[in-house]
Amino acid sequence: MAKVAIVYFSGYGHTAKQAQAVHAGAASVRGANVTDFRIDDTGNLQPSAFELLAQQNAIIYGSPTYMGGPAWQFKKFADASSKPWLAMAWKDKIAAGFTNSASVNGDKFLTITYFFTLAMQHGQIWLGTGLLPANRKENSPADVNWTAGFAGALSISPSNASVDEAPIAGDLETARLLGERIAQFAVRLYGSI
Repeated sequence: MAKVAIVYFSGYGHTAKQAQAVHAGAASVRGANVTDFRIDDTGNLQPSAFELLAQQNAIIYGSPTYMGGPAWQFKKFADASSKPWLAMAWKDKIAAGFTNSASVNGDKFLTITYFFTLAMQHGQIWLGTGLLPANRKENSPADVNWTAGFAGALSISPSNASVDEAPIAGDLETARLLGERIAQFAVRLYGSI
């Protein structure tokens, strides 16, 4: 089995909903075993998380975009990953990312860039969405990759939207497809069917 981890923080539940979609996509791939690692409100993971992450074949990072970057809770996790970094414990593992914010743009790409840089420091192999954008007149936010995220999955949750209202179906399908793609590559590179 190829092991896929999803490490994420969610402040209001919208990014958790996106993480669930990533999980569903990854779990749909035969030969993939998916584990979620939710960063808590104090920026911590369960005590054994770093040991378990070292055993994974792929790590997908997720955080809401706050003020042009990932939430401080995610940054705390990233800083704490210096011990696995020193041991190169995540080297050659597949990496990917997803983010959510209230605005259409909201500088989401800076959060994805943060994840990419973290992955490169760990010697990981970055994969983007592999999706074309829904950028024609007839397209709408309900379509897959309407936000045109190539480096990672992007979603929009208006600031007054409940978790029941957002992210919407197109963004969740984009996240699901990202999870599926990462798991497919993990199975090809590390697993056996």
